[in-house]
Amino acid sequence: MPTNLAIDDNLIEQALIIGHHRTKKAVVTEALNEYIQRRKQVEIINLFGKIEYESDYKYKEQRKVK
Repeated sequence: MPTNLAIDDNLIEQALIIGHHRTKKAVVTEALNEYIQRRKQVEIINLFGKIEYESDYKYKEQRKVK
């Protein structure tokens, strides 16, 4: 889907150099992928302490081949 964005040219140029990308599209795609990955990580971190589990659960038991 074609989209027109007004992005700071200095930021794009720096990202092209630092990321060794050939195109602006590659820079924006990589930036969006990293953004999504970080947001998912934050969601996972926010789950700490909220998920209940059984303290006597023996996860190694399920790994054994029967």
